[in-house]
Amino acid sequence: MTAPPPEGYLGAAGRITSGPAAELVEAGYALETGDAPLLHRGLTLADLAHLVELTDCGVLRPDEAAPLCAALLGLLDTPAAEFPYDPVYGDAYNSRERELERGLGPAAGRLHLGRTRREAGRIAFRLTLRDKLLGLHADVAAFAAAAADQATGHAATLWADTTYLQPAQPSTFGHYLGGFAEQAIRHLDRIETAYGRADASPAGAGGAGGTRLPMDRDRLARRLGFGSVGPHTRDAMWSADALADAVIAAAQAVTTLSQLASDLEIFASPAFGYLTLDASMCRASVLMPQKRNPYALPVLRGGAGTLIGRLTGLLATGLTPSARTDNWLYAYGEVAGAIDLAGRLVRLGTAVVAGLTVHTDVLAEQAARHFTAGADLAEELAQRFRLDYRTAYRVVGRAVAATLADAGTELTVSAVRAAAQDITGTALPVTADLLAAATEPVSAVAARDVPGGASPRRVREHAQRVRRRAAAARRWNAARRAHIAEAEAQLTATAKEIACAG
Repeated sequence: MTAPPPEGYLGAAGRITSGPAAELVEAGYALETGDAPLLHRGLTLADLAHLVELTDCGVLRPDEAAPLCAALLGLLDTPAAEFPYDPVYGDAYNSRERELERGLGPAAGRLHLGRTRREAGRIAFRLTLRDKLLGLHADVAAFAAAAADQATGHAATLWADTTYLQPAQPSTFGHYLGGFAEQAIRHLDRIETAYGRADASPAGAGGAGGTRLPMDRDRLARRLGFGSVGPHTRDAMWSADALADAVIAAAQAVTTLSQLASDLEIFASPAFGYLTLDASMCRASVLMPQKRNPYALPVLRGGAGTLIGRLTGLLATGLTPSARTDNWLYAYGEVAGAIDLAGRLVRLGTAVVAGLTVHTDVLAEQAARHFTAGADLAEELAQRFRLDYRTAYRVVGRAVAATLADAGTELTVSAVRAAAQDITGTALPVTADLLAAATEPVSAVAARDVPGGASPRRVREHAQRVRRRAAAARRWNAARRAHIAEAEAQLTATAKEIACAG
């Protein structure tokens, strides 16, 4: 059912003669108007920059632009909740135009010179996206620093590193945690790259092919604090791959936390007893009074899955011919919501890591069990007795199998010599000192001294590298925010001059 055009309805003259169907308002326009809080301030900034540029390039006289500048400056700090957005008029821009037209009359129509409402919306969303990416960037830097701090604290904490959840080799728990800090550094790189793509200005793009007005796109970009100008106007207006890049970066950051959470849930279980989560990260069972559920961990894992789903939806809506609304209609809320969710999850992950209590005695005990230094011993035999590694490997494997068959838990000199006799035909002159030096966990870990390795020295070295990167990220972030704030201050000052001159 359609209705007559509402008062102030902005239809296409001669083509649309009725108001929108209620079903279209409910399913479509309400969705667009629901994004108004995301775009509200950015739309005003986009309008101000456009007006200032029209004045500078001589298209408008200052007295023509002054009433609009004054009205827009009045809107700049008005909360979105106080503005009469109405979905019956379509998107947020249309509601704004209606209000401006009601207050200023035909003078409000000057805002349309040389651009479509989509251009204003694209600018506004890129301003919002920049801000949200900077927030996520700061959260990831904090996580990297927290993980590095814990890695430093446990640089010498022995543990049996695992693959497939099976004891593998002696290592340090600090080295384990440092791996997640290193992933966080890459996430910083991804977010900074996504920010660079969001920081390309679509201003001056017109409908798609640019505008015939003598507008300076570089100057427009500077006024809005953009770092670059979108090099192709149609692409700047309609391509949504930069939005996908932002959500990919967000999903990647939380996927790292999901992987960590999956490990920690196992390590915190009584069957392992490697560590304890802070009580503030847990929730009690309603039925079982003794139970301590690590509730923060499934929140992280479930959040990662949700973000992957949102990313998939965003990519799916991009399967459309070019210059369509499909991928943008849903994108504003979905992209902003995804990055907000990622930020909350990263902050939770940071709190989880910072609050860990690691049971170093349990980890040290496990590091000395399960023949975790088997590879170290095989390497020592290969070097000491000039064996090929595969033969040395078989000697150690035979010795481990014989020890287990005898219900033993540690390799002995006699077991290694007997295995060597079986494999090589010669009882290698293995000594107790050789065996101890190769299999003692502290010595084994200290020998892993390659750059990025598990030795305490290298773990501390890597953690310091992560902290330096996190500090650089904080400086980069602060510089971007300062640049944006300065551009906005200059824009509003210029708009005030025009408003006063008029």
